[in-house]
Amino acid sequence: MQKLDLAEVARVTRRLAIEAGEAILAVYERPDFDVRFKGDDSPLTEADEAADRVISAGLRAAFPNVALVTEEQAESHEVEAAQFFIVDPLDGTKEFVQRRGDFTVNIALVEHGIPVAGVVYAPAKGRMFYTTGAGQAVEEAAPFARDHTGLQAVLQMRAPDTDAVIVVASKSHRDQATDDYIARFKVADVRSAGSSLKFCLLAAGEADLYPRLGRTMEWDTAAGDAVLRAAGGDVVDLNSHQPLRYGKAGYDNPFFVARHPDIALP
Repeated sequence: MQKLDLAEVARVTRRLAIEAGEAILAVYERPDFDVRFKGDDSPLTEADEAADRVISAGLRAAFPNVALVTEEQAESHEVEAAQFFIVDPLDGTKEFVQRRGDFTVNIALVEHGIPVAGVVYAPAKGRMFYTTGAGQAVEEAAPFARDHTGLQAVLQMRAPDTDAVIVVASKSHRDQATDDYIARFKVADVRSAGSSLKFCLLAAGEADLYPRLGRTMEWDTAAGDAVLRAAGGDVVDLNSHQPLRYGKAGYDNPFFVARHPDIALP
């Protein structure tokens, strides 16, 4: 496995996320765009493909010896490696199509099953979260320049009030099973958000708990997981309560819960 400089990883992935965001917004801001559907009935737009081209080319140029797994390249889903980048070039395509703004660019580095670096960029929201070379999670203030960083705020999960938990749940995938699970906690508020932004809201101290009782893939969660871990949170299997692992055959995730570790799970 190649020893990578995580500061360089952060610099490159941050820049590529910004470039991908520019490609996405060029489509998003048009009055109309085509939407196709993949075999699993998930939507696909030219913005997904444009962002994927930007990120894939950039990662392969900067880190030619590191494996790449990306949602939009089916052949990459056969990769088996101890170290790899994993990319969702446009997470939350449903939010994109419905022009709700809660879509993100996700890029993560996984080593031995653990997401050790990640960037989550929400171009329509003007929010960007990532891990630094020093292992911190930060949110950078807009506007974002490709070649130099702006003002950064170090992120740390807030100490939760377990009698007044703030929950964040999916806009597009919330169901009765999720509501039943949330009801097992003492909840002060339930907020809705799309894509991997939910992990980042926890990292930023804006929520305490994010349960996902539905199908997700590793490229959906790895970048947000990396940011949340760096902010003191964790993402665990709903049933075993063991940390989520990456690089599994097929890249499917189990149902999971992202949380502050002080929140006991049922």
